[in-house]
Amino acid sequence: MSQVATDDGVKLYCEERGAGSAVVFVHEFAGSCRSFDAQVEAFHARHRCVAFNARGYPPSDVPASVASYSQEKATNDIGAVVERLALGRVHLVGVSMGAASVLQFALTQSAHVLSVTLVGIGTGSDDPAEFRAGAEANARTIESGGMAAFAETAGKAPNRYRLKDKNPAEFRRFLAQLSAMSPLGHASTMRGVQGRRPPLYTYEKRIAALRVPALVVVGEEDAGCRKPSAFLERTLPGAKLHVLPKTGHAVNLEEPAEFNRLCLGFIDEVDEAARRHG
Repeated sequence: MSQVATDDGVKLYCEERGAGSAVVFVHEFAGSCRSFDAQVEAFHARHRCVAFNARGYPPSDVPASVASYSQEKATNDIGAVVERLALGRVHLVGVSMGAASVLQFALTQSAHVLSVTLVGIGTGSDDPAEFRAGAEANARTIESGGMAAFAETAGKAPNRYRLKDKNPAEFRRFLAQLSAMSPLGHASTMRGVQGRRPPLYTYEKRIAALRVPALVVVGEEDAGCRKPSAFLERTLPGAKLHVLPKTGHAVNLEEPAEFNRLCLGFIDEVDEAARRHG
């Protein structure tokens, strides 16, 4: 365990395990560094795995002002982890909100990126006004009812029920961890990061110019992410898209063995290509 200080003084909780080329895991809104336990277990024999909690997610600091939460700050926080831990060039694995930040980091700091794995990316891109309204409604639910009320609502979402069916124990763990998080941190993240995030399509020209190996993974039943993921396959040069059947939003939790196979194989291919080309 370690703490990393961001450029604006927020301390982020980080966990490290293993050695080799670095893999940094960036979690979703409803997750934490614990969301990647199965990945770290599978990857650490060959890779230096780093998972951290975003700002607002204890034991990371919880800034009091919503002004301390934004897509730009979330992206910069990845840079702080990479720099402070002296990771060099890294493989980035992001889920949902984390995938959005990973993509932004690759677009702005591609020299520090070996590859990106983008999971369940692009929610709200096809209905931005509705998504913003939903983000504000979720923030109010958190403020009025606390994290337990929000966790109950989140667990009933159409793109979450597969996790409950496939792995009830993991579903209960997901809800328990979400319920224990900071209402202030989550409401501020919902307003400052999620609610203000532009649609993925906004970055079409920059994405088309990006030269970073990319794996895009989406669940067949994750309706809000199917079109954005297909857009990335068409637009991001060399991107590989995998659609997992009978799977919702939390791909790495629902299908950890298949996700680990895809992601680890992709990362190892990138490392091997880098070794061949010096």
